[in-house]
Amino acid sequence: MIKTLTDSEIALWDEYIENTPDATFFHQSGWKQVVERAFGHKAYYLYAEEQGKITGILPLVHIKSPLFGNALISNAFCVYGGVVADDEKTCLALDKQACILARELAVDHIEFRNRQHTTPERPYKKGLYVTFRKALSSDLDKNLMAIPRKQRAVVRKGIKAGLVSVIDNDTERLFQAYSESVRNLGTPVFPKKYFAILNEVFKGQCEVLSIEHHGKHIASVMSFYFRDEVLPYYGGGTEQARAVYANDFMYWEVMRRAVEKGVKVFDYGRSKIGTGSYRFKKHWGFEETPLFYEFELVKAETMPDINPLNPKYRFFIAAWKKLPLPVSQVIGPWLARDLG
Repeated sequence: MIKTLTDSEIALWDEYIENTPDATFFHQSGWKQVVERAFGHKAYYLYAEEQGKITGILPLVHIKSPLFGNALISNAFCVYGGVVADDEKTCLALDKQACILARELAVDHIEFRNRQHTTPERPYKKGLYVTFRKALSSDLDKNLMAIPRKQRAVVRKGIKAGLVSVIDNDTERLFQAYSESVRNLGTPVFPKKYFAILNEVFKGQCEVLSIEHHGKHIASVMSFYFRDEVLPYYGGGTEQARAVYANDFMYWEVMRRAVEKGVKVFDYGRSKIGTGSYRFKKHWGFEETPLFYEFELVKAETMPDINPLNPKYRFFIAAWKKLPLPVSQVIGPWLARDLG
């Protein structure tokens, strides 16, 4: 039987996620609360139940935007998603229910953000997204030596520059550094409350690390911890960060601190092939793995193309880069809320 998650099943849902190898941090029920509170989107978290036990889940978020279309996404604002189930029968039942819901909501499409190619008959964007994951050694020196020579030298320059990492209790400094970075890339920033809600909802799994140079804040990153993995997810630096290699030092510090906690896997996250973040992660010696974002076309005839590499957004990106930072922090959230 397929049901929709309510508050009374949250503990069962998260217990299932914790004990199911294919599930990720982004399948947790907390994302439902985050998305609904931060952006006002309606989330439909479907689950299969058999004899009082959850046997499969599918988190879906409905984003209806006059600019970016009408879609169900699994999982919105996340890099991974899709169905997680005990068997093929349950997987198909959840998928079928998602398609029924999509027709009821009259969406253009459903987007399943899978790490594996699960439904070959569905279209997906080949050669667009990859993810970078790497096993960590418990020996810090081995992790440092595993970084290619040129990038390792950059990390050491950051160390010699006198940079210091500290853990922040709130997200104020993270928002300032991150909003400046995405403005410089020509991308609208998420609302400040989104980061605060993430920090609140995933307390114990969420950590904000900031970098200081002679007592001045120059970079921050928000990382998620799940099982034996660390996922640095939202990060950025000020104008001064580049000169002292703060971003390179920052990610090394995430890695170093994670190893001290017993973490076994470093997940550098998703990047679009050919972008600056893609090249940055390649320099760290991480091997890329393709992501399979599959689409169920409902009202749409073709897959959407909402990404910065699309030539039609070139003028917008160039103009956005020139906005004063305070202006981008006010206007950006109105656009970013629909860029799930």
